[in-house]
Amino acid sequence: MTREPSPDTGPPERAADLRLASAWLARHGLADTRPTPLLASRLAVREWVRLATYVILAALIIVSALAARPVFDGQLHRPLPLLALTASVAGLLLAQSLLTRWVRRVDQRAGATLSRRAAHPIQPGWRTVLGRPYAAFAVATFAGAIVLAASALAVPDPTVRQLAVVVLIGLLGATALTAIQLRHLLRFPVVAQDEESLTADVIMRVEDARELTTPNVQWSLPMVLLFGAAPGWWDAAAVAYLILGMGVCIALRFKTPSSATVARRVMSVG
Repeated sequence: MTREPSPDTGPPERAADLRLASAWLARHGLADTRPTPLLASRLAVREWVRLATYVILAALIIVSALAARPVFDGQLHRPLPLLALTASVAGLLLAQSLLTRWVRRVDQRAGATLSRRAAHPIQPGWRTVLGRPYAAFAVATFAGAIVLAASALAVPDPTVRQLAVVVLIGLLGATALTAIQLRHLLRFPVVAQDEESLTADVIMRVEDARELTTPNVQWSLPMVLLFGAAPGWWDAAAVAYLILGMGVCIALRFKTPSSATVARRVMSVG
């Protein structure tokens, strides 16, 4: 990675991507590494995919709210909104799959241009990419959200029960979206030609995996659709779940090793 063109050469778009890659390297303690078109293109694609994923998650919350609107209007036991929500979730899953496939194609094209592959026997597993603390946090967050929604099914009020079904469909859709992206991070081969690009590859995987564990939908969907409509005990449990989850998330950000540290450990072990 040290013999590539400087960030100020090439077309304006490419030069901008190289400057962003240079800043990314500096943030991760790799300021002495010169950015390559390979790294710049991979980072640029991931930035677009990250933004698109936020849009998909926002769309999931919106369609869930739209599916719940007839319930708030007193129109219970209508299957059409739930069917529309299920179809929308399937469409969003397809969109996420296409985004993941786009990232895979970019990485494959980048790998095909390499004059050689890094001679380093690693394919980071989930313990490296995600880590036990983040994996436990993701599982606990999902389980907590499902328990909250499922507990609302036991409420005698039919409005609350119908809203709980909407929340469950949305939560399962969000979990499937996360699973699609994690599968890509764990299974797609490393794209690198030297130690520096190999380190960057691991850093990207760790960063992407940690961002995926941020439970945006798990925190927001139950609160948006059920808070206030459910009994007081449910509202209290939801607030406690949210506060506890946010505390753990903040602690993980500060207490766990950085993605760059994880990558250096992988390189030293290998």
